[in-house]
Amino acid sequence: MSARRSPVLRASLTGLAVVLTLAVAPLLRATGTPPIALAAASTNAPVTPGNFEGYGFDQCTAPSQAAMDKWLNHSPYLAVGIYISGNSRGCRSQPNLTPSWVQTQLTKGWKLLPITMGPQASCNPRYPRYNDDPKIIANKGAKQNYAAARRQGQAEAQKTVQAAGALGIVKGSTLWYDLESFDIGNTACRESALAFLSAYDRQLHLLGYVSGVYSSAGSGIVMLDDARRTRPNAFVLPDRIWIARWDNEANTSTTYISNAGWTPGGRVKQYEGGHNETYGGVTIDVDKDFLDLGRGNYATPQRPCGGISLDFTTYPDLTPQTATKQHPALVKAVQCMLHARGDYSGPVDGRYTQATVAGMHKWKAAHGFTTADNGVIGPRTWAAFLSAGKTQVLKTGSTGLAVYRLQRAYNAVFPLRKLPVTGIYNSATRAVTVTYQKKMHQAATGIAGSATWQKLRRGTI
Repeated sequence: MSARRSPVLRASLTGLAVVLTLAVAPLLRATGTPPIALAAASTNAPVTPGNFEGYGFDQCTAPSQAAMDKWLNHSPYLAVGIYISGNSRGCRSQPNLTPSWVQTQLTKGWKLLPITMGPQASCNPRYPRYNDDPKIIANKGAKQNYAAARRQGQAEAQKTVQAAGALGIVKGSTLWYDLESFDIGNTACRESALAFLSAYDRQLHLLGYVSGVYSSAGSGIVMLDDARRTRPNAFVLPDRIWIARWDNEANTSTTYISNAGWTPGGRVKQYEGGHNETYGGVTIDVDKDFLDLGRGNYATPQRPCGGISLDFTTYPDLTPQTATKQHPALVKAVQCMLHARGDYSGPVDGRYTQATVAGMHKWKAAHGFTTADNGVIGPRTWAAFLSAGKTQVLKTGSTGLAVYRLQRAYNAVFPLRKLPVTGIYNSATRAVTVTYQKKMHQAATGIAGSATWQKLRRGTI
């Protein structure tokens, strides 16, 4: 990914994309690599990229915060590749890449894919590019096992982990090695590259990280897949692969290898090379990627208050006179949410008592709603009540608590849509967002940003 090249060269790239996965359980599916116990994260930062299926982009130099914010609000992407280490990378100067930048992107929902570009294959004529970026040593050595290349790989992994830790990228995250395209017909070049990556992957595991390798479909990826199929115990293989194949197909397949390896949940494909794209008035030269990592888009099921469901496809009006008999499950949901917000301390029993009414009055008064309705919860109140809480920009691929709240609020606004409440911002959720934005006379982007949240939280229906 050091330089943008034509697909004829099988995508020796500049680019990385972004995001993906990580439920540690499926780490080593179909790779032939023994399981590695991952150390617990030492900070509150999330593992990156985490579970993810969707679109990513990369630019060699990490974009500015202003550019990232514009693209978060206007682009289809939710993942971004960042070069954090390696003497062979073309973007050694990273003025924007700081621990604060990393933490800000993770907090806002971006998935990060940290990349290292260190020693390159010995037969790659484009390297070294500087005076301090040695190639992979292709000497077999006394034991005929490319020991020098293995030592290089181990040392490079240690440098990568040091760089990741300094940026606040926690253990359990995936760190990617960029191995540019080379002649895999050159035996010493190929075998030394395998030895280097094997030691690199092993050392990452020992240090608590997940390993990924980016390379062109026709060289490094074929090399790894051949090793997986024909010599499964000879090398420590990467947990994930990043396939450079500019075929303009947004998936993780390629004719260079079968679908047997690193599936499901272990692949990224860079499917389009460098070109300019503009969102929110900001233009960036990007490569485009499609990611399918870990469990894909997964949201932890919510069952607060000892197992109460908050998720319904409709939220009918509740009145003190009829709600206990007609909608006890909904009353329990209201009581549970009021408990969480500190507005009610009574039992979560499905009975719409005066104490429950008082809790709703307290919440309404604090959020600008009338309390002269004797505890009735209608569509406007539902929309505001269900959407209340911490918000963030949501788009295809987003998951988590904010998505749950958004989907519930949509079901209050559009009861006939019966949107499944999954915690995953999927195509159905995007479609309802577009419908709501049109109803509110907003730009129908399908991205739920601050303007959309503001309308919901005000109960605008």
